[in-house]
Amino acid sequence: MFGWGWKRRLEARKPDVRVVVIGAGFGGLAAIRGLRKAPARISVIDRKNHHLFQPLLYQVATAGLNPSDIARPIRRIVRGRKWAEVLLADVTGIDTERRVVTLADGEVPYDYLIVAAGATHSYFGNPEWEEFAPGLKSIEDALEIRRRMLLAFEIAERETDEATRREWLTFAVVGGGPTGVELAGTLRDVARMTLAKDFTHIDPSTARVVLIEGGPRVLGGFEPEASESARKQLERLGVEVRTGERVTRIDADGVMVGDERIAARTVLWAAGVAASPLGRTLGAPTDRAGRVMVHPDLTVPGHPEIHVVGDLAHLEQDGAPIPGVAPAATQMGAHAARNIVRAMEGEPPLPFRYVDKGSMAAIGRGAAVAQLGRLKLSGVLAWLAWLFVHILFLIGFRNRMLVMFQWAWSYFSYDRGARLITSRAEGPLVTGLTDARLPSTREAESIHDQAART
Repeated sequence: MFGWGWKRRLEARKPDVRVVVIGAGFGGLAAIRGLRKAPARISVIDRKNHHLFQPLLYQVATAGLNPSDIARPIRRIVRGRKWAEVLLADVTGIDTERRVVTLADGEVPYDYLIVAAGATHSYFGNPEWEEFAPGLKSIEDALEIRRRMLLAFEIAERETDEATRREWLTFAVVGGGPTGVELAGTLRDVARMTLAKDFTHIDPSTARVVLIEGGPRVLGGFEPEASESARKQLERLGVEVRTGERVTRIDADGVMVGDERIAARTVLWAAGVAASPLGRTLGAPTDRAGRVMVHPDLTVPGHPEIHVVGDLAHLEQDGAPIPGVAPAATQMGAHAARNIVRAMEGEPPLPFRYVDKGSMAAIGRGAAVAQLGRLKLSGVLAWLAWLFVHILFLIGFRNRMLVMFQWAWSYFSYDRGARLITSRAEGPLVTGLTDARLPSTREAESIHDQAART
């Protein structure tokens, strides 16, 4: 009797206003934090049960970190927050007239809605390329890239045909933005430092990494000086940087760059993103990438109760679209939450203003570029600044400690502790593996002698 009475009294105090947040990325997480004192019920909907620190995802892909080092369960993040719930579900649409979020297995009503569904890969009208060139947006993507990278060296170890071996030891990275630059530089670090002494029949340090960028320079969103510095640092690591060239075809054996073919059995995609298709269900205007054209206060035209933030939102500031980066998504999410609280208090919304706090990109061990306002850094100083900032913004004390330890261990030992192939070696990636013949002892000695001379 007492228990039921307590429950009824608790339900009676539950707020009537319901705010739904779709997506627990940077924008969604900032919104959840901004609503922690709001007199409302908060429903967080995501198809994953974790928040992912995407800027370090490439470290998982290149065996530097484990997935749990850069992810945190959403339920742990919202634990202890009054009237907050987490729904693991796939959102299929939004009914703006009925104010209902449609799930694959139900519906969730809302009074206010924050859409932070993010973005996915874009292959520029060539979806068939995805099979041969995985992108990097999720933990699953990172583990697949890690699998392909490590398998390439394993297959090359057993391959006796020199031309085929070179194909397995050639890695093509398409896209010269931060993700592509970080992948290419770290791949070279892995090959020349981590794996250099692990194999008997091949010399991993001879692996070829080609970075292909369609624009005139890598890191096109950075200032020209930073881009040039990044290019020089990549080339010092041994990365072959090709700018102003576009990929016209990708298959299991390599890529076509214009009329030239690059024989590479491992191709990684970092060239383009497209907004979540969920944005189109709002019935609002979208840009060519599918991003929703929002008002200055981040609301959808005709629906002041709906806010769109992060990679899914298109808003121009000072004549240019706000970039789809984590700091912008975080600021947008916090601003949307602030305006919802203002709306519940009967106050008008405030326009959003993005504050650019700088840009960074790590290139390899002791190599990076950073633009922090008027401060421009490159090399070791930029790399140390990059380390500090990324540790600072990781979610959770445990993750910070783990990543700091892993990085320190990798730096002093030249090792990467996550070099595990955790799925079965099968499919087109390992075609011919079982037929490969191990080189003879004399052939192996010749390989290592040649490596020693170079």
